[in-house]
Amino acid sequence: MTKAKTKTGRKFEVTHPWITFDVDLRSANPELWMMLGECQSKCEHLAKYPLRPDIAAEIHKMYMAKGVLATTAIEGNTLSEKEVREILDGTLKLAPSREYLEQEVKNIIGECNRILNQVKRGNDLVLSTDRVIEMNRTILSDLVLSEGVKAGEIRGHEVVVAIYKGAPAEDCKYLLDQLCEWLNDKEYFGSTTDARAMVNGILKAVLAHLYVAWIHPFGDGNGRTARLMELQILISSRVPSPAAQLLSNHYYETRQEYYRQLHMASQTKNILPFIMYAVQGFLDGLKSQLEWVKKQVLEVVWQNYVTDQFLEKTKASDLRRRDLIEDLSRIEPEAISYQQLPLISPRVAKNYANKTTRTLIRDVEELHRMRLLQYDKGLIRARKEEILAFLPTQATLQKKLEKETKRSKSKAKGEEA
Repeated sequence: MTKAKTKTGRKFEVTHPWITFDVDLRSANPELWMMLGECQSKCEHLAKYPLRPDIAAEIHKMYMAKGVLATTAIEGNTLSEKEVREILDGTLKLAPSREYLEQEVKNIIGECNRILNQVKRGNDLVLSTDRVIEMNRTILSDLVLSEGVKAGEIRGHEVVVAIYKGAPAEDCKYLLDQLCEWLNDKEYFGSTTDARAMVNGILKAVLAHLYVAWIHPFGDGNGRTARLMELQILISSRVPSPAAQLLSNHYYETRQEYYRQLHMASQTKNILPFIMYAVQGFLDGLKSQLEWVKKQVLEVVWQNYVTDQFLEKTKASDLRRRDLIEDLSRIEPEAISYQQLPLISPRVAKNYANKTTRTLIRDVEELHRMRLLQYDKGLIRARKEEILAFLPTQATLQKKLEKETKRSKSKAKGEEA
């Protein structure tokens, strides 16, 4: 991606020469393209996972809470993730002195939901100056603002954030227009129907955030506006809604590095390190998110598998064993001792209240014979790996790889000696 630079004679070209609306990725580390390809692949996997509606709704709420918390907390909001989740659920009750914190969060939630609902209706979300101004107006709605700051109005005064001075006030409208025009350039970034739509969307989202931070077009709420622009771009690029919150999470969780990368990008006029930093964080977040989703899918498949094993078993002993393996499957930690086993749940405790230790041992042995339970050195756990069809093959290949790597290292050391 690259775009021809043109001189306009505006003040920002002298004060902020790094604001050029171009990025040349020809010199980017090949690792960046590998990470972007992996991001797209993982987003596609995430979007195609078959999930029960209640689990899908829980994932959406969980990551919405994390994303909204990150978006507001990096700006100083002190609510916890639990409190943000309670706002989403409509159950939070705050003291009057803290209600403004709830209002900040509600503003972000409202805008996130507006974006998601527009996409669900099949509407095209075009990023324009008016749309960005609308975002800022929503973000700052019903909040007490500093003197001279108005929600949804481009600033008419100079601003300094820490040691960074925003672009000249007289150029902010022009720069915001240019930014939106650049991000909407299909020849430059492709369209949302392209095969690389997610890759282009991730790059656009990162660049939109970076440029809004540089321009700082509003008197307040610039960071929150930038993160909502990211969300809109990612959602419009077919990134699943839980994943669309991950960049905000990454910036918040690594905020010292985030501010350092922002500063270095303007000082060196090289934005590739910031892109690498953002994409790496997005990818790490996707990996973590997929692991959580896989765990939920595994639990559902495992429960169905256990149910199938007892379909034609109706004796009292069979029902007792079914209860035991079902409840054992849900506990943490996964491996426990024989002594702990009868206490894993109220119904298991009731089932074994008048039984001998021998009965428990027989039940454990039968569940082991059915390959539903594993016991070793007195510790017992559910044998969930039984439903991971390719796990044995993967484990064998991994061991072989480790042996070959160890052999190669030993050989290399011998040659060096």
